[in-house]
Formats: sequence, structure tokens, C-alpha cells
Amino acid sequence: MTTPPKTKTFTPARPIWCAGCGDFAVQGVLEKSLNKMGIPPHKLMLLAGIGCSGTIQNNLKCYGYHALHGRVLPATIGAKLANPDLTVIAAGGDGDGFAIGAGHLVHTFKSNPSIMYIVMNNSNYGLTKGQASPTSPIGYHDNSEIGLDSMLLGLSFLSTTFLARGFSGNPEQLGRLMEAAIEHTESGKGFAFLEVLSPCVTYYDTHREWRAKVYNVDEDESFDPTNRTAAFQKVLELKERAQIPIGRIFKGEHISLESILVNKEETAPAQQQMGHFNDHRKHYDQFMKAHLG
Repeated sequence: MTTPPKTKTFTPARPIWCAGCGDFAVQGVLEKSLNKMGIPPHKLMLLAGIGCSGTIQNNLKCYGYHALHGRVLPATIGAKLANPDLTVIAAGGDGDGFAIGAGHLVHTFKSNPSIMYIVMNNSNYGLTKGQASPTSPIGYHDNSEIGLDSMLLGLSFLSTTFLARGFSGNPEQLGRLMEAAIEHTESGKGFAFLEVLSPCVTYYDTHREWRAKVYNVDEDESFDPTNRTAAFQKVLELKERAQIPIGRIFKGEHISLESILVNKEETAPAQQQMGHFNDHRKHYDQFMKAHLG
């Protein structure tokens, strides 16, 4: 049997974001968190959507994939089911995740797969000259729709298990949230959803505004992130006061998608030894039979 040729190791690229972009902080905190938790590059799969944030997978030493517009979550879930041993992270922006990708986000909240999703929210389409996005406020570029709040959306699904919001201007707290999200998925507890307020300094610089508006629920001793109803009420209360809650918004328990679908007696698709096409077909048939009956 011939030895397969060695592949060339990927060299991470330099970020192409504008100077001062909040996404720099997100990448820096993510890299630091992964290193602190001892996750090596060959165990990490990072998939990204479309937009400024959609280039983050080019900048890290890992397995990377650039998904179709709005389709990063189904691709990420597929990667996790194909190789459950990987740490699988999706990343994207508010436009990619909350507009064309909103339907997939809803189903991911419902199914609770053990993946992490980082949404870098800058409240505009920064890559295409700053048009209004799903999270833009009324009046921004003649926008007539109220901005979507992902925390309220996530809290409305009884299957959600991890909801958090960070701010690129508070990297210390963002690091704690990032580590908690990674630990959540690594433990097989389900979907870790982390939105990060990441200002676009070129088209919609909200850095000072958001710094003045954020309210850290982690520092509120009366706030209980395990109480879904209370968390929903707290987010509404803060919105009525024109404040933005950041921190661990909710933590709960629900059966994960892979615990339902993955048959541990069968070798995961990505871990199977493949040779001839007929071997691939045999493994595929065995896999489908084991999972679908």
C-alpha cells in the first residue's frame, strides 16, 4: 500500500479588516481562549459565513471552511455530526445570521447541536457599504423596522441551553464568555450562541454609544441566568431603558442533537478508513442504516 502524499500546512493570513474594527478583538479573544483551553489546531474546525466577519477562518491555524451566504449553521452541524471529536465553531455577522440565515438559526436553536456560533453584530452590512441590517435601529439609513434582538429570540425556544452577549470593548468579559461557550459544547451540552457587539468604525461607529448603553448582567447579583422567564423579562426591561444586556443571559439543559442522531457503535463518517469507492458505499449504507433504520 502506497503512503499518501503529505499535505502542505496552511499558513494563516493577516486580517483584512479596517483599522479599529471590533472583529480584531473577537479574533484575539478566540485565539487566546482556544489556547487556554488546550484545543490544538488539528482538533478545530472553524466555518464562516459571508461578510467582513466571514474571513476569520482564514486568519487562524485550523480546518477552515467558507460557507454559502446564510448557510454556515447547516454546514457546521454537518461537520460536527461527521466528526464529533472536533471542536466545531461557526462565525458570521448579523446580516448573514439574522437575515438570509435566520431560518437556519431558528432550527439550530430548536435542535441544540454541540457547536458554537459567534455572531459579530455591527448593525449594518459593512462589507457592502453600510446598508441597514436586521439589527439596525429605526431611522438608520431610512430603516423602518425595529432591530432584531437575538437574546429574546433565543430565549423563546425551550431547547436553548447557552445564550450570551459580549462586547468587543470588554475583552476580559468576552474571554470568560468565550471559554464558557467552548466548555459547553466540548461537554456535549448543546448549542452555545454568543453574540458580540463589534462596531463597524467605517460605516456605523457605535463604539462610544454601545459602551455607554451596555449593562453587565454578570455583575448583577439579583440576575439568575438559569431562570428563562426572568431572563426574558430582564432583557425587555433593559431594552425599555435603552440599555443593552451583556454577559451570560441564559444557561439551561436540553438533550443535544448528536446524542440523538449519533450511533456510538458506528464509526463516524469522517473517521472511517476509505479505500475503493465500493468501500465508501458500504460504509455509507451501514451509517444510514444505523441512524435511520
